[in-house]
Parts: sequence; structure tokens; C-alpha cells
Amino acid sequence: MLKAAIFDLDGTLLNSVDLHALAWQESLVKFGHAVSFEHVRDQIGKGGDKLLPVFLSSDELRDCGEELARWRGNHFKEKYLPLVRPFSAVPELLHRVREAGLRIAVASSAKKDELDSFLEIAQIVDLVDVAVCSDDAEESKPAPDVFEVVLKKLNIQGPDAIAIGDTPYDAEAAAKANVATIGVLCGGFPEKALIDAGCVEIFRGPAALFARFEGSLLGRSET
Repeated sequence: MLKAAIFDLDGTLLNSVDLHALAWQESLVKFGHAVSFEHVRDQIGKGGDKLLPVFLSSDELRDCGEELARWRGNHFKEKYLPLVRPFSAVPELLHRVREAGLRIAVASSAKKDELDSFLEIAQIVDLVDVAVCSDDAEESKPAPDVFEVVLKKLNIQGPDAIAIGDTPYDAEAAAKANVATIGVLCGGFPEKALIDAGCVEIFRGPAALFARFEGSLLGRSET
């Protein structure tokens, strides 16, 4: 029987993927790297430690990687954070998860200051037992570190939990920690990409998962 649900934030509970992609693209362009929005968007779900090497050489990472990431963080907070909104039925879904007897965790590639803001925006601060971000791990998704930290904090094993995420990177990271993943399509990744990455169920978003809760793996944990 499941003991915990581990949620991603960006693209899963929050409609923020395009905003993150814009912030990264504009940051890369500012530092002299002409990249398309679409190319950057395909990488959202990773932390900066995994995203930047896609676009920068090792020498460029050494010379300006940290400065670029800091500029991106400030740029996102000033320009795009005020635009982030939750998807429908997010608090309702998490309340339902609690009613099913599961503990709730967040495993995000965000930085700590962003994580705190996102929990407030999603109106789930009081519903989350454990919140882990990229600052708590050596590597971000698709490495399993954030999931391993969550499992340690909850004192459970991988098969005792299920992840809910919108990107292949969520599913890949969770699988490395022996956690199965429910995929949601609201982050913009194709259903096939989520299935290929190992998602065991697919829903359109939090509202659909809430509406069909009893038939999902989360709901079946009650029986």
C-alpha cells in the first residue's frame, strides 16, 4: 500500500513552464547564446546544473555559468514570478490525497527561494509534509537525488511512494529511486514522451486526476 505522493511543481501544479523557458532563453541570449524558445522549453524540468550544459561548453560553463544562472534567477523573480498561477483544483487534489491517508511531498528542480514562493502561489504550504528542491541535492532531475532526499526524510522506500510529474525528467529521476510516476500533460510534453520515460498513468492535469481520483493509482491505495 502506498504511503506518500511526491509532486513536482513547475508544469505539474503550476502553469509556469513557458515562463521559465522565457527566462532561460532571455538569459542565454544576454550572455551571447542565440537559442530558440522551443529548444529551451524542451529542457524545462531540469535544474540549471543539467540545463546549462545543453547550451554551454565546459569552458563557457566555467567562465560564466554561475553568473548566468544568478542573472536568470533574478530575472525570473522580477519579470515572471508575478505571472505564475496554479492549475485548477490543486489544493483540492492534495486534500484528497491526504484523505486517502498518504503523506505529501514536493520534489522540485527549483531553487529554495523559488520553492517557497511556488508553495504559496499553489496554496499548498500547509498540505505539504516535505519539500525538497535542487539546493537540497547534489544533482537535479533527471538525476534521482531529490527523490532520494524525499524518501529519506519520509523514512520510506521507493515502492512506498508514487510521483506525479509533467516531464520525462520527472519519470526518469523517480524511476532511478524506484518510484513509479503518474504523468500529467499540462506541462506541454507529449503523452508518448511521458509513456516512453516510464509513466504508468497519464492525466490531463491536476483537475483530471482529482476528478478521476478513485480510479487512479492514488485512489486505489485506499483499498
